[in-house]
Amino acid sequence: MANETVFKRYKGNPIITAAAVPRANSIHNSAIVPFDGGYAGIFRVDEIDFNFTLHAGRSKDGIHWKIDPKVIKMKNNDPYLTIKNRTYDPRVTQIGDDYYVTWCLDSPQGPCIGLAVTKDFKTFKQMENPLPPANRNCVIFPRKINGKYAILHRPSDRAHTPFGDIFYSTSQDLVHWGCHRFVFGTSNSGWQSTKVGPGPVPIETKDGWLLIYHGVWTSCNGYLYYAGGALLDIDRPWKVLYRTRDYLLAPTEPYERIGDVPNVVFPSSAVMIGDILRLYYGCADTCISVAEAKLRDVVKFVKTHSF
Repeated sequence: MANETVFKRYKGNPIITAAAVPRANSIHNSAIVPFDGGYAGIFRVDEIDFNFTLHAGRSKDGIHWKIDPKVIKMKNNDPYLTIKNRTYDPRVTQIGDDYYVTWCLDSPQGPCIGLAVTKDFKTFKQMENPLPPANRNCVIFPRKINGKYAILHRPSDRAHTPFGDIFYSTSQDLVHWGCHRFVFGTSNSGWQSTKVGPGPVPIETKDGWLLIYHGVWTSCNGYLYYAGGALLDIDRPWKVLYRTRDYLLAPTEPYERIGDVPNVVFPSSAVMIGDILRLYYGCADTCISVAEAKLRDVVKFVKTHSF
């Protein structure tokens, strides 16, 4: 199967631009889930003063969106957790009736992971930060594994530098995290040789957990971001069964190549519609687009185009 036949881009891309929210400079790298007969999302909005904020949004079809112009206000019982700085790159995981939101926030010690829970995408209760700085990506598995909550995350550093491997961690209570396991890091394959990071919520399949991740290559003209895929063991998700040598999606379209950060495809959420996997991804740190593929084709590609 040729790479270009795995994911097909929506003809109406991009589906969300800065025009959706007043004061927005760009809207990208956001999280979307099925909700209440339609869809709900948490959106990264970079404002015209370049403060990064999170906004809730709703859609009937997952394509046409109404995004709240007001910034999400998290409720918490600890002033230490009060958000004072930029918030960005959210992920949303449904477990039972709860929707858990993870995101990256700036702290004086470097980028840090935040965590909150909601049932209605109107009220958000902020929980303890699951991990210390510095960390830039975190996504929660959609069910407990071996009786514990589980995450994939990417420790980072205080600067936006070529540094990043994926780790797996678990918790009994969503507060205390441990049993950290290395999953995988960069490779000699050009498009993922600089850094990697977890993307959408892993999808459980009979072949393992399907993880769509981003890989970064440093060219003579800067960073380029791509989407790759891996299959992880169901009971031991730190064990990699397959991992793509070839990318699944690359920045080839004008809206992926031209923007605030050129040449970026950043997979951030995936929704199953029957047997179709709909992938939402940020484009050039400027807008949001959609691509779709049959789940079995994505799994087959990962298994047949691996190291």
